[in-house]
Formats: sequence, C-alpha cells, structure tokens
Amino acid sequence: MRNSALLSAFVAVALPLSACSSTVPASRALKDSPFPRVRGETLTKEEVVLPDRYLGKPTLMLVGYLQKTQFDIDRWILGVLQADIPVQIVEVPTIAGMMPQMVQGFINSGMRSGIPESDWASVVTVYEDAPKIIAALGNERPQSAYAVLLSKDGRIVWSSNIGYSAGQILDLKKTVESLPN
Repeated sequence: MRNSALLSAFVAVALPLSACSSTVPASRALKDSPFPRVRGETLTKEEVVLPDRYLGKPTLMLVGYLQKTQFDIDRWILGVLQADIPVQIVEVPTIAGMMPQMVQGFINSGMRSGIPESDWASVVTVYEDAPKIIAALGNERPQSAYAVLLSKDGRIVWSSNIGYSAGQILDLKKTVESLPN
C-alpha cells in the first residue's frame, strides 16, 4: 500500500512536468496530409498501428495531451453520436516524455478505471511515438482535444484544435457527408 501511495505521488508530480514540455504550433497545412504512422496500445492491451488499424472507413481521431482534455473528448463523442455522424471514433491519449513511458502501466490502469470496459478497444494510448503526433498536429492548445477526421485511406480531411462546439459538429458532419463512398 505504501509503495502504491509513493508511486501515485511520484506520478502526480512527474507527469505534469513531462507532458507537453515544449509547445509546437498547430500546423495550418494539415488537410490532405497523412496522419502520422504511430504505435500505441488499446486499453484492452492490444498493440495497434495508427492510422493503419482504422483504414477503410472515415475515422475521427480525438487526440488528447492532458488528463483534463477528457472533458472535451467526451463532448466530441456525445456530439458525434447525437448528430449520427457515420465515423469510427478513436480516443488517442498522447503522452510524451520518458517519465510517462516508465509508468505507462499505472497511467493506463487509471484510464481503465474511468472508462467503461466496453469502450477500452477504442482508446489507443501513444507514448513512445507521441512526438510524431505532436510534430504533425502541434500542441499549442493542450487543454482542447485535437479532433482529426481521416478519410478511408488515412489522410487528414478536416481538423480542429479549438475545443468542442455545435458549429464544429455541423461542419464535421458536412465534411463526412461529402466524402466519397
């Protein structure tokens, strides 16, 4: 029990110090570029390669850099479901730095405790390859989810990093509906 409390205290101090330590401006030229090819692990402990795992259907990647981004991600998911937008939804907690990699089992366990088991397969945590995502998308607004719509072939066709809004959902839906079958 004591070791668990020490590890919790260590993570509480070390994780914020290592997450998003340097700010990378959001790229203004994301459209038509490929989503970076990265390795991650679902909360069901299955190793996957993004975006390869989700090719063949439009996919909304909801990238989060901080724990508090979960609120924004949850609003995006609810908005997509309520608007009946036909996309695969993937949460991508992206946690850069050596310290988080060392305690990723502990972090993933904490995420499992807050996410229903039925959703674990659609949450892909990225640690080691996190810098690739940050370099491609930027991280200047880490409190907001980075919503990235991928075409069937894994190319970025729409993105937003300003946080959830009803207008964004309508714009996303219009974009999905305009995609070729």
